[in-house]
Amino acid sequence: MSTATRSIVQTARAPQAIGTYSQAVRAGDTVYISGQIPLEPATGALVSGDIDAEIRRVFDNLKAIAEAAGGSLASVVKLTVFLTDMGHFPRVNEIMATYFAQPYPARAAVGVAALPRGARVEMECILSLA
Repeated sequence: MSTATRSIVQTARAPQAIGTYSQAVRAGDTVYISGQIPLEPATGALVSGDIDAEIRRVFDNLKAIAEAAGGSLASVVKLTVFLTDMGHFPRVNEIMATYFAQPYPARAAVGVAALPRGARVEMECILSLA
């Protein structure tokens, strides 16, 4: 794919990348949003203490990037959730239902040993803008 059909998506409404990656890349009508952890966009500080607040912050970060790409969470076709404690998965389900409507996107949940900056949840997603 030529770089002419690929563009970088960037917004101040989501945390800036903390490594060698972009918040998202749009390739044609598909947007690939990088993994988001519960960082506050303005300060870069990790939300901690309350798993519900962490999950909501991640969804808010994904939403901001999706909107910057010209879509919304309704444009998400695939969501991947990474959790350091799969016991939090029911909370992800409950909170996800407040951000998404049916038909829900395809989804995977993966238990991991650790996440960047000690986060307990990370999510990445793919949008279709077609």
